[in-house]
Amino acid sequence: MNNREPRLTDKVVQLIKSRIQEQGLEAGMRLPAERQLARELVCSRSILREAIQKLVGEGVLVSRAGGGTFLCYEKQSWSEQSLVQPLKTLVEEDPSYRLDIIEARHTIEASTAWYAALRATPEDKEKLMACFDATLKFKESDDPALAAQADVRFHLAIAEASHNLVLLQTMRGFFDLLQSSVQHSRQHMYTTPAIFTRLTEQHDELLQAILAADPERAKQAAQLHLGFVHATHKTQQEDSARQSRVTRLPDDNNAVTREKKS
Repeated sequence: MNNREPRLTDKVVQLIKSRIQEQGLEAGMRLPAERQLARELVCSRSILREAIQKLVGEGVLVSRAGGGTFLCYEKQSWSEQSLVQPLKTLVEEDPSYRLDIIEARHTIEASTAWYAALRATPEDKEKLMACFDATLKFKESDDPALAAQADVRFHLAIAEASHNLVLLQTMRGFFDLLQSSVQHSRQHMYTTPAIFTRLTEQHDELLQAILAADPERAKQAAQLHLGFVHATHKTQQEDSARQSRVTRLPDDNNAVTREKKS
């Protein structure tokens, strides 16, 4: 039994790698849930976990507690280790730092949009259109993580089309932060039809500017989009804080009522 399991695990490892290639999965995309994947690969969940851990060790996959298993980039960039990890800790300790993430995106993505409009190849443009279509496909998704991935892939595709290695590596290093930022925004913003329509229109304008090879228009579209996200998110954050304060009032009123009754 002990001699067979390693071979079975290796077989499942190869099946997962084949699945990634055949389905054209890209960095940052999430694998199916463990139960579903085990059923599709016809293996036990324990063997699947061992295979996933091997792939995590190889740097092919990354597992997030309670968040699923995702496809990694081929190499971990310097920025993820030296820059993003401390920022991830800050965001976990204080969610208000999400606004800082959006501000950083505002600066970085204005540049990636500018250069993408200048340098995007026909292949880049095809990928951008496909990524934009994916954001529309997931708009009704009941899985905010999938919707967030589609949104982030669209923005990363713009960075790739910029053909600026430093900007691209910076965006890749920010991937986890962007994932968290976009997913949080979707959960609080994309459930409102009017806001979702505005965001879709902004993505479309950004796409059209790049397709038209108009760098100034692309830069302005990126700034408008992230400015809108920042302002809307800030307003919702303030509303949430205000609502949190309001919810304390009934307890005080109840205390007064109980005092009068006694």
